[in-house]
Amino acid sequence: MGYFSKSDIDNLEHIYKINLINSCSGYKSANLIGTKSKEGYENVAVFSSITHIGSSPAMFGFFSRPTTVSRNTYDNIKSTGFYTINHIHENIIEDAHHTSAKYDASISEFDLTNLNSEYKNNFHAPFVQDAPLQLAMQFVEEYHIKENDTILVIGKIIGLHINDGLIEKDGFVNLSKAKVAAINGLDAYAIPETNKRFGYQRPKTFESVNN
Repeated sequence: MGYFSKSDIDNLEHIYKINLINSCSGYKSANLIGTKSKEGYENVAVFSSITHIGSSPAMFGFFSRPTTVSRNTYDNIKSTGFYTINHIHENIIEDAHHTSAKYDASISEFDLTNLNSEYKNNFHAPFVQDAPLQLAMQFVEEYHIKENDTILVIGKIIGLHINDGLIEKDGFVNLSKAKVAAINGLDAYAIPETNKRFGYQRPKTFESVNN
């Protein structure tokens, strides 16, 4: 088994290092965040850092990189308070990944890809059309991570759209049925095909282990 010390990692070539460390966290969710500026410019960008914060209230978080350069998604969320989270599926992976390119705030990624925006229930921010799961989000708060100058953005779910047939009887959303993608590292996409579920776990007794 290979080994990298902290010193080894610190001295790696930049691109090699970010590929290595990003891959170490394992498969991550693949989502598009949709926003619209106060001036009416649409923006959509791929994120692999979205994570569940809590279910009551229902909140998700994601990390925004340092704002020393323009961050259209972050700026739009802070100025309007609203955004959408849309799951990337098999048919839109290439276009979804292209949204990682840096464009001026006045240029919409919807116009430069085959992704289409749509609006529902008079919500301010655009959803990604045909995404099997779409979340309408409202900004709650943010936390500055001093060590690397990133920002944890937390929002609450104020609307949830899910394609028919994805929700199991117990509320579980079976994303494999919708060919939803996951991200390995920065640019490798996979389509999980099966789910293996286990019931709620309770402590074992020594008797049960030995029988």
